[in-house]
Amino acid sequence: MLATDLIRLNNLQLASKLVSDELMLGIQASRRSGVGTEFEQYRHYEPGDDPKRIDWKLFARSGHHLVRESATESNQQIRLLLDLSGSMNYEEAGVSRLNYARILLASLAYLAYRQNDLLSLYGLQNGDVETLVPAGKQAFLKILGTLETVQASGAWVIKQPSFPEFSRKQSELLIIASDFLQVNDEWLKLIQSVAGPRREIVIFQILGDNEIDFNLNGFYLFRDLETGREIELQADAVRDTVRQAALDYLKTLEETLQIPHVRLIRVRLSDPMARVLSAFLTGKKL
Repeated sequence: MLATDLIRLNNLQLASKLVSDELMLGIQASRRSGVGTEFEQYRHYEPGDDPKRIDWKLFARSGHHLVRESATESNQQIRLLLDLSGSMNYEEAGVSRLNYARILLASLAYLAYRQNDLLSLYGLQNGDVETLVPAGKQAFLKILGTLETVQASGAWVIKQPSFPEFSRKQSELLIIASDFLQVNDEWLKLIQSVAGPRREIVIFQILGDNEIDFNLNGFYLFRDLETGREIELQADAVRDTVRQAALDYLKTLEETLQIPHVRLIRVRLSDPMARVLSAFLTGKKL
């Protein structure tokens, strides 16, 4: 399902559920990566299978007799971190980066909720990491409510943000949704400060097609969404320079993040949400 269709629903809980249900129908016998320890698997009913193993709720939605193969409750700590700097308001084809990130994190929260994982939500704004929803009862519903109302604004103040203390007794997963665009190396410093054997990190870098391909023609007024600075340019004249600068930055970022316990998933605003989550769970590239 495309992000534009999900945004039109204007219901984050329903959107996250639809994405997750579509994902469950699309993945066969896949290993989980992150949320819990093993993804809940489905296969078509075969003669000899116990009818009790059929997921009748899923049958009511899909019309298929699917057998649940396994379901592991992991009780893993899942921390969701949403970038709330002004550049998250970037928009293409009616889809803003912030709204895409909202639905992505809501869908991941729904998957984690089904697995009985511990959930919490954080926001990064003005250079600080703020706890938006702590782990606890009703955390999933509180996360959905918070995601629906948060706003992105401002620049990342150049300072070293500190992240809330990680648990020392159990493994934890930190999932970040951001454009991962930085002035210096502020994002890299944050990642390096929290990565570790019990601190797996998955970064969803959400970018627009034009940010990567820059297929624009004519004169445009470009505005920095964090500083408000504006500049008018003829896109044709700077296309090659912008494309090369983007390629160089993305390549450098990939190389720098090749450190243990860190995984980078690059997402386009045009990518179907279920396909993005499938790549996350299966470990495959988009």
